[in-house]
Amino acid sequence: MRAGRAWPRWPQPAPGADAALLEVLHSGRWSIASPYGGVATYEQRFAGDFAAYLGVGHCVPTASGTAALMTALEACGVGAGDEVIVPALSWAASASTVVGVNAVPVFADVDPRTLCLDPAAVEAAITPATRAVVVVHLYSAVADLTALRAVADRHGLALIEDSAQAHGATYKGLKVGTLGDVGTFSMHHTKVLTSGEGGAAVTDDPALARRIEHLRADGRCRAARPPLPGAPELVETGELMGSNRCLSEFQSALLIAQLKTLDAQNSTRRANAVLLDRLLAEQDLCPQDTSPGTTRRTYFGYAVELPEEVRDGAASAAVAQALTAELGLHVRPVYQPLFTSRLYAPSSRRRFDIGPGHLDRLDPGRWSLPVSERAAGSFLTFHHAALLGEEEDMHDIAEAFRRVLARRAELTG
Repeated sequence: MRAGRAWPRWPQPAPGADAALLEVLHSGRWSIASPYGGVATYEQRFAGDFAAYLGVGHCVPTASGTAALMTALEACGVGAGDEVIVPALSWAASASTVVGVNAVPVFADVDPRTLCLDPAAVEAAITPATRAVVVVHLYSAVADLTALRAVADRHGLALIEDSAQAHGATYKGLKVGTLGDVGTFSMHHTKVLTSGEGGAAVTDDPALARRIEHLRADGRCRAARPPLPGAPELVETGELMGSNRCLSEFQSALLIAQLKTLDAQNSTRRANAVLLDRLLAEQDLCPQDTSPGTTRRTYFGYAVELPEEVRDGAASAAVAQALTAELGLHVRPVYQPLFTSRLYAPSSRRRFDIGPGHLDRLDPGRWSLPVSERAAGSFLTFHHAALLGEEEDMHDIAEAFRRVLARRAELTG
């Protein structure tokens, strides 16, 4: 068992984060709905900083990545009864957000090496009811955006990039989140850019940005010109009904500070991941791949495929448990396919029973997708904080894999 050194903690407050929070605390403005104080909100400033970082025209901060996805779907015209193609291997929000706008998630299989949405599977899943495709850049991989964009354009579908696990990754030199009609991000506690909770939707389309702005602020948007101090800055336009999914001023100020450290932290993770790739490849293990167009990876999670003899749910879980004990680092299987996930259960909530046959269309029992099912039993992953450690830590991880897999017969017998 590894002893004597702790793993890096996460989150790590950036220089200036504490001062930024104190500044908000004494500003008299904790929400974008607070009376105008004569200066731009922290939320507005973060939106500008993040848009500039990504190289995109518009950023609308939201209360969570879930809120960003739901507003993106609705802004793109998705509604009751529409079908939205999503990857079968992903976090629950990939499906629950679609159900949340009264649409139907259609699960498509993933590429066996990148674990991201397979363009051929998307093409095969399209029906006359399909309105959009949501692609997730999973763990450390970027999906095949060239092929997915071509499929979406060929069929007149909106392409939404869920980049919650890929802040700073690039595809053909462009930041991910900027190649779809809308890109969405999560700033949850676990993410590489975090404010505890939070999110953002980004787009180059001003009409989509305006719709998202209304959808996340109870149907209000920022006035074209600043009002007099003390007056509301958000105006009631009557254009579109929305809900309150706004980011607080505390979170926005924190994100302004955290964004300044993102690239340096991503660079450290990337260098350590390259080393770990080499060390595990020497044991004939296969780290997660990425699509050919990827020009820079971001590591939300490091994922690696196990040897064939331990590629099933029980065996991989036993190996993960043993690795966790060896390292004092939480190692776990990758996500379960959404149609087998306990977190995807639309029938558990009456609000989703919107009409005859609708719950039948949402039934997870309809699905069986072999690549996603096989991947769930084949890959293990651990959180990106470990990649902020030293080279010695990467050797510890590789040695733990060697020790645990040397006794795999005992673990799985």
